[in-house]
Amino acid sequence: MKLLRSVVGVACAVAAFTARADEVLVAVAANFNAPLSRIAQGFEAATGHKLKAAAASTGKLYAQIAAGAPFEVLLSADDETPARLDAEGRTVAGSRFTYAIGELALWSAQPGLVDAQGAVLASDRFRHLAIANPKTAPYGRAALQTLRARGLEAAVAPRLVTAESIAQAQQFVSSGNAELGFVAWSQLSVPGQPPTGSWWRVPAGLHEDIRQDAVLLKPGQGKPAAQALLAYLRSEPAKAEIRAWGYRLPGDGAAAPAAAVKKP
Repeated sequence: MKLLRSVVGVACAVAAFTARADEVLVAVAANFNAPLSRIAQGFEAATGHKLKAAAASTGKLYAQIAAGAPFEVLLSADDETPARLDAEGRTVAGSRFTYAIGELALWSAQPGLVDAQGAVLASDRFRHLAIANPKTAPYGRAALQTLRARGLEAAVAPRLVTAESIAQAQQFVSSGNAELGFVAWSQLSVPGQPPTGSWWRVPAGLHEDIRQDAVLLKPGQGKPAAQALLAYLRSEPAKAEIRAWGYRLPGDGAAAPAAAVKKP
């Protein structure tokens, strides 16, 4: 009898561990891929689950989900795409929430090129301006709104270089293929690494809030790791990491309108 109880106890322990050691497949917007890799370390240590991520522009991720990709969680770069998936019945009702509010920056790899007010956009000091595709990337849409707010859309249009994602927009600038580019502020504010080049942190009033929503997709329904990840994103360690990358959270207040510029 004691042996039977021991065997049963071991079996239950193994079953419990197996239930914990799940893997979650995450579709993540390109701007949040690097922060997610850091968050994943804390998530895996705290829960025992594993995280596997695929990064792309939000528009491309939506197309993949609509085509049947087995993602369990979407970390979008906007709030419209998760809402659309909700309306289409592709999500678990009531699971959607804002996990971060992004900020936009105009950036150059060249020190001194970008000024504290973004006035360089109205100058002839650049030939190419990188921007993520406004049709598929929320940060690209915010960049276009910024140009419109400044009355520069038509003037700058011939010099625009359209990237597939905000990550590619940054690559265009860092490689020198474009002197300037609109990027996510989080791409420049990597914890422990001071930004290089020069930049203008775009005031929030020049574009719509970049509210980034998370949602549990239908393939993640009832999956322990998927549910645990959404819960972990609301935890204090995850919030601290998100803020450390230059994002705001709901309730943090408006973004500071001041610009920051790296001096030559």
